[in-house]
Amino acid sequence: MINFLQPIKNIQSRYFGSGSGSKSRVNMATSYTINEAVQVTANVPSLVYNKILITKGNLAGFQNPSAVPQSGQMLSLSWEDNSIQGNAKATDIANAVCYCEELGTFEIFQSLNDRSSVTADITLAPYYSGKEIHVWMYFNIEESLACNSPYLGMFTVL
Repeated sequence: MINFLQPIKNIQSRYFGSGSGSKSRVNMATSYTINEAVQVTANVPSLVYNKILITKGNLAGFQNPSAVPQSGQMLSLSWEDNSIQGNAKATDIANAVCYCEELGTFEIFQSLNDRSSVTADITLAPYYSGKEIHVWMYFNIEESLACNSPYLGMFTVL
């Protein structure tokens, strides 16, 4: 599980929780994952991907996010503009994190588009073709404020 979290450590060190108190943001992310997103069956731990949070914060999150695989290893991401809700702003930046369990690799896409743009396309490397990937998204502003990262699902890369 530590191997899973290591590649996203830089994101979690900025965007997981408040970073106050004695625990670092990375330690809070690790603790959360162990307590909330690990299932043990016959003494074998496994990750429950739809319970994993890449980021955790107080920024207003996504409204109706979705991902649709497209040809050419592309994934089309979309959401509704909710920039008038709470502390959301039209200029909040959308980001995506993809994980391929088979390869044990992450692809991180930062600064894709702003909240009011409502779409973003990402292109994965050709070696992901035919592979299944897990996808999360998050909005952030500044260097320390983000939303909870919704899990969009597992998709086969075309």
